[in-house]
Amino acid sequence: MIHWPAVNPFDWNGIPAERMNEKLTRQVVHTGRLTIARLELKAGCQVPAHQHENEQVSLVLSGRLRFLLEDGQFDVGPGQGMRLAPNQRHAVEALEDSIVIDLFSPPREDWIRGDDAYLRR
Repeated sequence: MIHWPAVNPFDWNGIPAERMNEKLTRQVVHTGRLTIARLELKAGCQVPAHQHENEQVSLVLSGRLRFLLEDGQFDVGPGQGMRLAPNQRHAVEALEDSIVIDLFSPPREDWIRGDDAYLRR
């Protein structure tokens, strides 16, 4: 986990990867107003239903994810994105090996505190 200074480029190759479980690896950068995460999800990875105060935008670079929301399910593939409103309950399934960029605003204080056990299952 990196707290990034205001005006510096970053390279994902220099950000430590954190293995959350056998099917999920995460790299994270926190700025003053955002959390940016690069996630690698193996096919079959399931992020359990949860919600958070942060607005979230997920951008799928490769693979395919299924977002499970209270009002339906949505499959999102390469070049597509999904916006989740603050406090919107959601779960995610990786239908294929996937690489995703997640943007959160405000920063994920729960991740900064290490309160992310739901991802470690």
